[in-house]
Order: sequence, then structure tokens, then C-alpha cells
Amino acid sequence: MLLPGLLLLFWTPASLARHGPQLWGGPHAHGTPRCYSAEELPLGQPPPHLLARAAKWEQALPVALVSSLEAGGRRRRHDAPPAGTQCPVLRPEDVLEAGIHQRSISPWRYRVDTDESRYPQKLAFAQCLCRGCISARTGRETAALNSVPLLQSLLVLRRQPCSREATGLPTPGAFSFHAEFIRVPVGCTCVLPRSAR
Repeated sequence: MLLPGLLLLFWTPASLARHGPQLWGGPHAHGTPRCYSAEELPLGQPPPHLLARAAKWEQALPVALVSSLEAGGRRRRHDAPPAGTQCPVLRPEDVLEAGIHQRSISPWRYRVDTDESRYPQKLAFAQCLCRGCISARTGRETAALNSVPLLQSLLVLRRQPCSREATGLPTPGAFSFHAEFIRVPVGCTCVLPRSAR
């Protein structure tokens, strides 16, 4: 599941970049994005024609994971709180059936990042659990290597208040949209430290 999601993330920016601004509805003749009225926007969401021409976000890993993360969070409400960012002790017998993010020697967890001015509004961000990496021999964290996030560019729509009047003041409920690349942490890996400790 992780590999197809990563491949889509690599493909999406290059594919959409070739199509230019017309993919997103294009700017007005004077070079500014179109300002949509509240009546044109269903509940403040991007216009359907922008979404129809956009990438298939639901297939991208940071989007696809959100529903399962939120469902898992609801199931844990009455259980003990999650371990957070504590570096775990790796026991092979405990993680044989686990996902890659738990079997890695640079393990990570996912959190849901919410931004109401962005579409998709919710994305799964990877968060490294260790500063170092886990020794395959001892199963415990070692400072011989550093855990770092793997970042991937993802094309999103950004919503901004805009003016439909000559005054230039924002019109209530009116928004313009533009495409923007953001860096999304999708996993963690081990690297050599930049300096000896």
C-alpha cells in the first residue's frame, strides 16, 4: 500500500505541472485568480470543476490514510493514551504482522494535519518516533544513526479570501483558489549524523 501511494505522489506533481494553470480554472485576463462568490461555493469548498480536473487525491497516501487514522482514534478514546513520540523497543515477535512504519528501524506514527484553507483539508503527516535509530541487534535506540523524515511534494489547492468589489476589501464568503506545492512527511529513514558525537 505504501509503494503505490508514493509512486502517485511522484507522478502527480510532474503530470499536473505539464498542464499549466488551465487545469485549475486559469486566471482572469488581468492575471489574478477568479474570485468565487459564496453562492458558487458549496460550504466553502473548491468549485466542483476545479476538483474534477484535479489529481485523484484520494489515491495519495497522505489522503488515503486519514479515514483509518480517525477511525482508530475513535476506537482508542476509552483505552490508554497513545505512546506519542516515545521511541519504542523493537521486538520482532511483536511487529511481524505490523505495518512498515512499525517494523522500521526508524519507526514513525501518523497524525492528521488539518488546514481549513487547504484542499484536501486533512492530510496524514508522518512523525518520527526516535531521534536516533533502533539497533537491529539490541532492538533499542542507538545514536549511531539519526532518524529523519522523508518529505514529498504534494500539489494542493489553497483558499484565500478575495474581493468582488472595487474597494478591494474581502467580500464575506468569497474565495479564490490557487495551486500550491507543499512538503508532506510520508515516512522516516536512518541517516549518518552530520557530525560525530
